[in-house]
Amino acid sequence: MIPLTLTRYFAMRFFSAVMAVFIGVFLLIVLTDYVLLLQKAADFNVSPLLVAMTSLFRVPQVMEQMLPFAVLIGAMLCYLTLSRRLELVVARAAGVSAWQFVAPAVVVALLVGIVATTIYNPLSAVLRERSKRLEAEINGESPSSGFQQTGSGFWVRQRSAEGQAIINAASSLQQGAGLGGITVFTYDPEGHFKERIEARSAALEPGHWRLEQARVFAAGTPPRDVDSLLLSTNLTNEQVRESFATPETVPFWQLPSYIQIAENAGLMAAGYKLQYQLLVARPFFLVAMVLLAASVSLRFFRFGGVQQMVLGGMAAGFLLYVLSKVTGDLSKAELMHPAAAAWLPVLVGALTGFVVLLYQEDG
Repeated sequence: MIPLTLTRYFAMRFFSAVMAVFIGVFLLIVLTDYVLLLQKAADFNVSPLLVAMTSLFRVPQVMEQMLPFAVLIGAMLCYLTLSRRLELVVARAAGVSAWQFVAPAVVVALLVGIVATTIYNPLSAVLRERSKRLEAEINGESPSSGFQQTGSGFWVRQRSAEGQAIINAASSLQQGAGLGGITVFTYDPEGHFKERIEARSAALEPGHWRLEQARVFAAGTPPRDVDSLLLSTNLTNEQVRESFATPETVPFWQLPSYIQIAENAGLMAAGYKLQYQLLVARPFFLVAMVLLAASVSLRFFRFGGVQQMVLGGMAAGFLLYVLSKVTGDLSKAELMHPAAAAWLPVLVGALTGFVVLLYQEDG
């Protein structure tokens, strides 16, 4: 058995390397986002501290996607440093096997993944919502202030006693309860076009949307501006969440209730199910990254070829990330079960690293 002191030493070296990579990337992204946001807010009289807080609150959710790469790079740095300083050589001479090198890092990665899923993920979702409100103060009267930009936006069709309406939102807030950059096309019960409405924002209230700072375009009449306008709707909160909410913004502990609500309402919950499975599988995905890193970084420097093995490890991590994206897209399209989509990359990465380590250690 590996001595407890040596186990703690390997575990702390691994944890320190991962945290150094994670914090370094975190600060780099925060600094870059701060500079870009500061340029965007140059036309408004806002405090630099407010801009810094906005950037600081936005980045944690981005770093969730970077965590597996931080573990991969941190593990390679840890083992390469131990090898370069001949600590692995001494440990080998004392009868310590590669599996005993890797075991402390596996346990630490598992614990880091559990903390990332159960604590860090809900915290990052809360901070992201706060960043949207702070961004609203920075942007002033910007049409998309306070909302999450979503590229081409969302489309949804609704029907009420007044007829049909097609709503396009450029951005959403609070899981779709608030919308920004609104364009509405309304039709009478017979299906004839009535008017087009453009509004700065919309909020879902019982039985209607409340449109703020709207402009109404109707045939045969000049455009008219209204501060507030009510648009009837039969959409419920659950239907709005399914149309406008993104699963990545839902905290881990709330995902089961979102899945249940969507299923009870007869709506698709594939995105929420996939996100839940991804978060559950995250600790084991980090373990797979450790095994991949160990398989390419336990080689002694005097044998040469270390650079090629490191590049191979980076390539393997990237391919594993691509595989996770492909399986995720297949799951969202309901062509693959969410559990299979989440756990397949974990199994591929873990088995690959395990087989390579087994070959290197036992021939």
